Amino acid sequence: MSGGTPAAVQREPELAGQAVVVIGGSAGIGLETARRARAEGAEVILTGRDPVRLSQAAKEVGAQRTVAFDANDTACLQRFFQDLPAPIDHVMVTAGGPVYGPLLEMDPAQVRTALSDHIVLGLEVARNAAGMMRPGGTLVLMGGTGGRRVGHGLGIASAATAALPPFAAALALELAPVRVNLIAAGFVDTPLSASLLGDQLDERRSELRATLPIGRVVTPADVAALAVHIMTNTALTGATYDIDGGQQFV
Repeated sequence: MSGGTPAAVQREPELAGQAVVVIGGSAGIGLETARRARAEGAEVILTGRDPVRLSQAAKEVGAQRTVAFDANDTACLQRFFQDLPAPIDHVMVTAGGPVYGPLLEMDPAQVRTALSDHIVLGLEVARNAAGMMRPGGTLVLMGGTGGRRVGHGLGIASAATAALPPFAAALALELAPVRVNLIAAGFVDTPLSASLLGDQLDERRSELRATLPIGRVVTPADVAALAVHIMTNTALTGATYDIDGGQQFV
């Protein structure tokens, strides 16, 4: 036998020949998931509201196609899926964000929006994507760990995020053999987080580095790695996967 170092075993890309749609794929978690899926051999289709940012994201990851529209516009969402030229395997929904603020200062319309937006969007995506998805593919939804604890400043966000795990589980039964899974994230260092925190962002980062068990802040790439694992592991459905670096325990 030769005394040299053995050659590295070549691993087949896990998403080769598959198509991944990212709703809200122009930045943050959506963009990183698209990047990770592309690295695993997938053809990637991105959507987002800002056509300029979406075009730049497509160039970064080598997306097959982009379509700019507001995912909460039901007619546009329906048209997007109807116009897809071929079957797809996986859909990830990252559009939208949490709503914070004192409950008693919210009017009824704001309450309805905060409680229902993510569920309605997830349901509309499922309804329109189902006929285009191959069996064994997955719909990946985004939620948060904020529903695990109630505190000042969270407002209605706790109730809104707490509704998502049972929704994902129920949807998984109805959508089978397409799978449905939910990622529940804590603080993730994204442009959305920066816009919400403003000049408090660096302070929040420092606090999390000092207190989280992992000793660092969760990044979009961390969430993307989880999302792609959920896509490739066909035994996973109806489940919620926390990714917060242990934030909910400290």
